[in-house]
Amino acid sequence: QVQLVESGGGLVQAGGSLRLSCVASGRPFRTYTTGWFRQAPGKEREFVAGISRSGSTTVYADSVKGRFNTSRDNAKSTVYLQMNSLKPEDTAVYYCAAKYPETQYGANYDYWGQGTQVTVSS
Repeated sequence: QVQLVESGGGLVQAGGSLRLSCVASGRPFRTYTTGWFRQAPGKEREFVAGISRSGSTTVYADSVKGRFNTSRDNAKSTVYLQMNSLKPEDTAVYYCAAKYPETQYGANYDYWGQGTQVTVSS
């Protein structure tokens, strides 16, 4: 199993940027597919971005394509989410997630971080 800890959230104005980090511990990080999800108050948790074990493949929700970028550094056991051109509708708690199978990026994750709050003001 793997433990995940997110950081980097905060309050920013619309149009600004934030970089979230997720540090993993436990079994070798390179064996896990990772992803980012978010949940706004009163809303269901939704998929944001996913990245393959090697980092060579990334996928994004339509709502963040062109604005967000995810990457990973397996040597540091860390995955990142660079968020640019932030909008008020991006406000949510953001979660890092991991799973062993390299199948569907948008679902079926087994391990979750505690979440970090991102608030975008208008």
